[in-house]
Amino acid sequence: MHSKFHPIFGSSQVQFRSTVKAVTPFGGLVSLIEFFDRIGLAEQVQKAMPFELRSPNAIPPAHTLMAFFFSVVVGARRFAHTDWLRSDKALHAMLGISRFPGTDTIRNLFARFTQGRIQAFWRPLWIWILSMFSAPAEGFSLDLDSTILQRSGNQEGAAKGYNPHRPGRKSHHPLLAVLAEAQCILHGWLRSGNTSASRGISEFLKEALALMPTGWKIRTVRADSGFFAEPLLEFLESRLLPYVIVARMSMNIKRHARAVCHWTPIDEIYAVGEFSLQLMGWKKARRFIVLRERVRDGKSPLGRKLLDVPGYTFRIFVTNRSEDALTLWRDYNQRAIIEQRIEELKAELNVNGFCMKSFYSTESAFLSVLFTFNLLSLYQKTIQPSAPYRQPATLRMAVFLGGAILGRAARKPVIHLSDSWGGFEKHNPLIEAILRWVIPTSPKLDPSTCAGGVGGAF
Repeated sequence: MHSKFHPIFGSSQVQFRSTVKAVTPFGGLVSLIEFFDRIGLAEQVQKAMPFELRSPNAIPPAHTLMAFFFSVVVGARRFAHTDWLRSDKALHAMLGISRFPGTDTIRNLFARFTQGRIQAFWRPLWIWILSMFSAPAEGFSLDLDSTILQRSGNQEGAAKGYNPHRPGRKSHHPLLAVLAEAQCILHGWLRSGNTSASRGISEFLKEALALMPTGWKIRTVRADSGFFAEPLLEFLESRLLPYVIVARMSMNIKRHARAVCHWTPIDEIYAVGEFSLQLMGWKKARRFIVLRERVRDGKSPLGRKLLDVPGYTFRIFVTNRSEDALTLWRDYNQRAIIEQRIEELKAELNVNGFCMKSFYSTESAFLSVLFTFNLLSLYQKTIQPSAPYRQPATLRMAVFLGGAILGRAARKPVIHLSDSWGGFEKHNPLIEAILRWVIPTSPKLDPSTCAGGVGGAF
């Protein structure tokens, strides 16, 4: 029997042996687990769970959902990848569970969710987690966007729609609302792939605003040209919400952009102007901001070219705000943060990888990943409030990965963190920061707010 191997460099052989000790590569999760305990996540999940299993051998639904959360955190890309953690006995001891659910158990959990159960479960959980974020005095920037989740099968809701990477292939087309300053997701809908970007946006925003804790306010709403529609503008104006939205380049808008005579130069490349216009079917005129950019060699401009104005590209925004054009353009540029959040959801938390036959099962898994994102965002604000935001993959590599061995002392489990990965000295300050954190007082939930809503997730 071979019990040695030759290293790539050097001539000395290295022995290898088995050990009965439970070993985990995720010892760094100790502070995240302490954080979940500090906020009472398990209790909230158990309280909100809309069903229970009667079999004495069944794994409690809250345990199964928590197992899915941690599978996403450590990098699972598919339901099948959740089996990575089934043999990690040390992690099971850290979580306090005796049996880790398999792939089928996790799938069966999400298969139980109907539209009504999604409403009953996720709405109170979202209100609860949002209440623990701090709101800036001036209010939040609310960014709207949609994205494409590619599908390869015949899942419910998967349909042919706009898909620039795989034209003609089926997809889902979710809608997201992100609070930029909090780096958290306020609301999300999973939608059919053939749905336009702004479809149902007014109802979506009604639900999103209803989730916000008392006292929160919106400083501005920002969106790209996919949301340039008068029903949305009228809704925002009826709620007295300031907005900056990219306008679609219709012939009428292009003609007015060409006619702008007064330009305020920003630098040698950019200039801004504005005009007022009432489009056909609109009830009133609105303010339009024009950004003019000089075409440069080797630089791809963001705007559109107008044939009558060679050498420049133009980008146009509609707004109800009164600030000068330069301030509004710079403010809108900060909207790029939602593109980063969507990329993190897809590339680092693999939101597009958890798909099932049933639409509502897929939607519940989708919301679980969004909720995990919010948990990670709140976690890092707790351990290092003044530190810059770190992406989920960065947290995984810098904090959560760390070798550890499960032992026992006085009949109690002990996790021995490897000094090579930072050990006790690295993770103890994080736990102390969590224990010092003063949890904001959560508003009491009104049962009437947890009832089913109109369409979408909540």
